[in-house]
Amino acid sequence: MSKYYCLIAGLPELTLEDSKLNYTVADFKTELYPDLSLSDKKIIDLFYLKFDNGNVLRLLKDKDATIDDRGNYSSQQLLELISSVKVEDDVDPEVFPSYLVSFISDYFSEANGEPALQEDHLSALYYEYAMRNGNEFITRWFEFNLTVNNILVALIARKYKQDVAQSIVGQTEISEALRTSSARDFGLTNELDYFDQLVKISEIADLVEREKKLDALKWSWMENAVFFHYFTIERIFVFLIRLEMVERWISMDKEKGNQLFRSIIDSLKNDVQIPAEFR
Repeated sequence: MSKYYCLIAGLPELTLEDSKLNYTVADFKTELYPDLSLSDKKIIDLFYLKFDNGNVLRLLKDKDATIDDRGNYSSQQLLELISSVKVEDDVDPEVFPSYLVSFISDYFSEANGEPALQEDHLSALYYEYAMRNGNEFITRWFEFNLTVNNILVALIARKYKQDVAQSIVGQTEISEALRTSSARDFGLTNELDYFDQLVKISEIADLVEREKKLDALKWSWMENAVFFHYFTIERIFVFLIRLEMVERWISMDKEKGNQLFRSIIDSLKNDVQIPAEFR
């Protein structure tokens, strides 16, 4: 496994209290990504693929749509992919991930369907693809996110007396428990040490406050999971996730964003010790 002593030591500090960033996930892609090994680039590609997912959904609905330039592929590349899949031409698996090809094929064969269902289907394929990457930490991160999202969806669905099973994506043991269990806690309290925390988060009425607490949970999980990874691609991956998290909060209303930043920092300082490179 490659070690990135200079790269990681040189990563800019992230201060959540700041109202702007001098470094972005897009900057990393152009400046530091080329220095990674081929196998590590594939891991980082998984992070940027979430932007490609959104871009594919946009372009399927409008070929002239403006895309998020943080993705791995240009608008032209994605339009060519869509065109190739539509006419059932072969797609080079070394260029485009298989799950995107599968999703686009399903999109054209299932008369499109509801936008929310399309997004759920794409997310399920993306998580399944990412969890097969071969890196234990990255697999755990994607499985954690899938589990968190599914539990929140299940809790909300049950609260409003909707069909829980129809809302769950993925084929993990947790996904199956959420689909089939009639227990109040889906039988997960003893399986997941953060289940009770998710229940409390799901009960927060203010959507912004709920998102803030969810980010705090994810930040804490990353801190614990990456603790023994020094100067490796795992720590770079975590840096990117945190950087994108900061970007998202900064894009909010400045005054509200600053207040939320302080709240996040306070909660994190109380719960975890943030490494020096992330202070």
